[in-house]
Amino acid sequence: MAQLRAAQIPSHTLAAELLLMHALQRDRAWLYSHPEELLDAAKAEKFLGLIARREAGEPVQYLTGKQEFWGLEFQVTPAVLIPRPETEHVMEVALARLGERGLKIHMDDGAPRETLRVADVGTGSGCLAVALAWELPHATVFATDISAPALEIARHNAARHKVAARIHFSQCDLLIPVAHTDLRAAGGAHAALASTPGGGPLFDLIVSNPPYIARSDAARLQREVRDHEPHAALFAGPSGVEMYQRLIDQAHGRLRHRGILVLELGHDSAEHVRAIFDAQPGWSEVAITMDLAGIPRVLAAERTR
Repeated sequence: MAQLRAAQIPSHTLAAELLLMHALQRDRAWLYSHPEELLDAAKAEKFLGLIARREAGEPVQYLTGKQEFWGLEFQVTPAVLIPRPETEHVMEVALARLGERGLKIHMDDGAPRETLRVADVGTGSGCLAVALAWELPHATVFATDISAPALEIARHNAARHKVAARIHFSQCDLLIPVAHTDLRAAGGAHAALASTPGGGPLFDLIVSNPPYIARSDAARLQREVRDHEPHAALFAGPSGVEMYQRLIDQAHGRLRHRGILVLELGHDSAEHVRAIFDAQPGWSEVAITMDLAGIPRVLAAERTR
């Protein structure tokens, strides 16, 4: 712990505790109930190695290979962005906006509700896709990412939480499949994303935590983020807002009437993103939700005809 404190590692006490738990493969309760326990040489070496790597800037989540999100534990590697508590606001807003549509049955007669179609654009670890499938047992989820390694991690997390049968993964640039020529071979997930049935909209809900950091801001990021998390999931372009226009344009034609789009916002992007919706017909109920620090964090809008 002294090493981490000297290196000015944020939350150094918690980091040391998490790394010790990982090295010992024990939980916190065991750790505090066995203060007299001596580490054998192999475990001590593993722990000290993890401390050295954290001191050098590697995030704890990549060292332990896991991070909690929405009460669920997710595998994380340097191939995916580490899920943040702020992204849970996307979940809160999405479920609130769905309202009764998010319930498995009709409350008036108990009849099963129609299947929801949900898309998570830029799924990364799959945290949003898996959490939404967990919360919405009547939903089919389409999870997209441009990164094949990220999709492998997301698939693992879906299987871990037993929702893989209801999540279709597709390598896409936002909502556009990377290789249109592979559509027939790839099957349903790519085909569904490639064209909307009958020319109509496809999804009831689209969520996304897109890249939203300006490349010029890279030097101001924590080294844990800048040097270790995937740049494709962090940086959107020179200004940091470039991804929103393309994503909103694509979502515009992929949502059913009253379909909902929920986006995580980057720092100082709320005004720019709101202006995109104001300039484009076919959107209503546009609203911004603040996070616990009072920062505009989530924008939601409803597709109208």
